[in-house]
Amino acid sequence: MKTLVILTHPNIEKSRINKAWMTRLESEENITIHNIYKEYPDMKIDVKKEQELVEAHDRIVFEFPFYWYNAPALLKMWQDEVFAFGFSHGPNGDKLKGKEFMLAISAGGQEESYRAGGMQRFTISELTKTFENMASFTKMNYKPAFVAYDAHNLTDEKVKESAEALANLLTK
Repeated sequence: MKTLVILTHPNIEKSRINKAWMTRLESEENITIHNIYKEYPDMKIDVKKEQELVEAHDRIVFEFPFYWYNAPALLKMWQDEVFAFGFSHGPNGDKLKGKEFMLAISAGGQEESYRAGGMQRFTISELTKTFENMASFTKMNYKPAFVAYDAHNLTDEKVKESAEALANLLTK
């Protein structure tokens, strides 16, 4: 299965977890890492190029740090422009149909804080329902998110283990 990872981190060089994921996944033959902050520093997205890239893959993964209960701004812009009417939905808009879709999220908070009664009050699954609904609306097959919690405090070994676990998941 050909996998496209839409990497959305505004400062990947200062990231530990997302950078480790990127580095590990780059060595996989059927995984394409597409760093949209690097590709579009001016935030001017080449929609046709992006749509062709999406069409060439069977699985789409949005990889990002969880910022204020959402993804970084460029991913929302990318999604709005690339998953356009007539491409992802509407008349003849079936280009995403049957593709697998998932999220790979790094979260600063501890897993225990993402639950009812926890500091964040909701689970990651509840906070990312818009992505799940987008996948359903465009007839993609939504898979549960891969999440690294407490990302700022993970040991180097745990970061490496997380990168391996994500690679194993995406190469099945």
